[in-house]
Amino acid sequence: MDQEQARQRIDELTDEINYHSYRYYVLDDPEISDQQFDAMLAELQELEERFPELQRADSPTMRVGAEPSDQFATVEHAVPMLSLDKSFDDNELIEFDRRLKRHVGMDSDESIAYVCELKIDGLAVSLRYEEGTLVQGATRGDGRRGEDITANLRTVRSIPLRLRSDPPPVVEVRGEVFLPVPEFERINAERAENGEEPFANPRNCAAGSVRQLDPSITASRRLDIFCFGTGEVEGTTFDTHLEELEMLRSLGLRLNPHVMAVDSVEEAREYCLGWTDKRSELDYEVDGVVVKADSVHLQKRAGATSHGPRWATAFKFPAVEAQTTVKDIEVTVARTGQLTPVAVMEPVFVDGSTVSRAILHNEDEVARKDIRIGDQVILRKAGDVIPEIVKSLPERRTGGEKVFRMPDDCPVCGTEVERVEERVATRCPNLNCPARRLSLLTHWGGRQAMDIDGLGEVVAAQLLERGLVERPEDLYELAAEEVAELERMGEKSAQNLIDAIEESRDRGLERLLFALGILHLGRTAAARLSDHFSSLREIADASQEELEAVPEIGPKIAGSIVDFFSRPENEHLPERLEARGINIRRVEPDEEAGTDLTGVTLVFTGSLEKMTRAEAEELVENLGARATSSVSGNTDYVVAGPGAGSKLEKARDLGIEVLTEDEFLDMVSDR
Repeated sequence: MDQEQARQRIDELTDEINYHSYRYYVLDDPEISDQQFDAMLAELQELEERFPELQRADSPTMRVGAEPSDQFATVEHAVPMLSLDKSFDDNELIEFDRRLKRHVGMDSDESIAYVCELKIDGLAVSLRYEEGTLVQGATRGDGRRGEDITANLRTVRSIPLRLRSDPPPVVEVRGEVFLPVPEFERINAERAENGEEPFANPRNCAAGSVRQLDPSITASRRLDIFCFGTGEVEGTTFDTHLEELEMLRSLGLRLNPHVMAVDSVEEAREYCLGWTDKRSELDYEVDGVVVKADSVHLQKRAGATSHGPRWATAFKFPAVEAQTTVKDIEVTVARTGQLTPVAVMEPVFVDGSTVSRAILHNEDEVARKDIRIGDQVILRKAGDVIPEIVKSLPERRTGGEKVFRMPDDCPVCGTEVERVEERVATRCPNLNCPARRLSLLTHWGGRQAMDIDGLGEVVAAQLLERGLVERPEDLYELAAEEVAELERMGEKSAQNLIDAIEESRDRGLERLLFALGILHLGRTAAARLSDHFSSLREIADASQEELEAVPEIGPKIAGSIVDFFSRPENEHLPERLEARGINIRRVEPDEEAGTDLTGVTLVFTGSLEKMTRAEAEELVENLGARATSSVSGNTDYVVAGPGAGSKLEKARDLGIEVLTEDEFLDMVSDR
């Protein structure tokens, strides 16, 4: 076969295989057998090996995985991939409709046509096609910049490498990559056989799969996709969202079959409530319904905040409950020495993940809920919320259940425990307890503390076991050669960890103080202290009275700080840290950034959806404002999210301005 004959045959096979892939993976309506498909693919692979210069950009052989990549490049999204506001019940969905009508100047009795789409619990991606060919695939990232994962997305068989019909010159498709539940269960069974840790849920597995440095691993996991919209598009426009979806369908892209157009928010409500009960019938995970205004003209009038469109909302399904059995109650030891009971349960798949453990907080909590070893219990979980045992089922007891008692001695080091605070808390007083040292080391490297990427529990445990580290400050004397000798730690990973440790030297006083793991001292209190004192040495030398003079520092926190620095092993801690090149002084806020919010006091209440409470408080403090925990006459703003209670009521009583999370983000985005 000469080159021209090979070119013709490669073109024939490429087009035919892509067509049959579309029939199989998108339409679920194959026309040929698997054996016929495999035979054509094998022939194409053989020809491309003989004539590699003839391989087309949309060749289906590229789905088996390209060469492993060392890293992902950054992709700037031409049109930001914004997130969505959330509605947690049907009343909030109705309020979304009212708010949208007010914003666009519609009467309250007018109806808005909506499109309802199941909210797939996966990973949002963008697919860029130029002249019909897939040229780039990227993660959502922070909404404006993502990671280039083109090679991995090429392996997802329901993603066309070349669009059908007559595509626009440029079209950027938005979709959700997900892992079907049966495939998730297959992968976890395989990992269990190999002695590997199972994935927590399908979403985590999907997210990890598309970010593999080796695309062949991605290819082996049989991911799928549903497309839901577009970003940048050249050469065509739409009057409605349904037209947009129909164009995607005509181009050969896979859409969720349960998309429904409705004429009013009341019909959207019925769709959402109906799927609340029916979601278990699906073989993939969904965590809600996305409700979008159908009219593109209305969408443009409504506009968007810096974080999401005003014309769409994500209706979140309520928490899911499941029944399981408590096999045991183990006791863990935290960095502060506190002993915490943890229920070990028969694994149960609930709301997107397999759950086998739940924190029980303390002995009093176990007694209050009357949870016994051997009990059948009701477990509740919603999305990423920590699983909680709601109650036991005493009527199901057989008589063999055991009442839990907190041990008299530390389960790790054997030291006699102390019962304090009216027996609510139980602590191990041994500062050298291996569990305390491990927990402190991982806390030190945590995101809210010194933020050392790569210092997880497994690595920290090895550092302690090998005697390379005894206290957190010893991290700063590690050599890459020592770290490289740890299990599953090559030269590159070791150097990455050393680099992360080096970067952490200058996190500043607030993070350093929090990283020390002082009992009762959280990020907010650490921020207040770093505002008042200029160095760790000043805090260490401060008296109880001087500490209590700092706003929001009460006797409990002040006493804990005094006790911490009065211990012999911590007497010269500030100097030891400074000798290792760690900045023990306050990092002054950016003066320019803080000018508009300097002196402003905010209180956060209820749930935040776009960031954690700690991240929000850090954000305002970097702008020169203060985040406090209680509402008073000195409060300037209250930021209220879902579940806001007495603080919101008090703010209204005092006439304090109340902001939604989006209004708060709009306010700070201009600073």
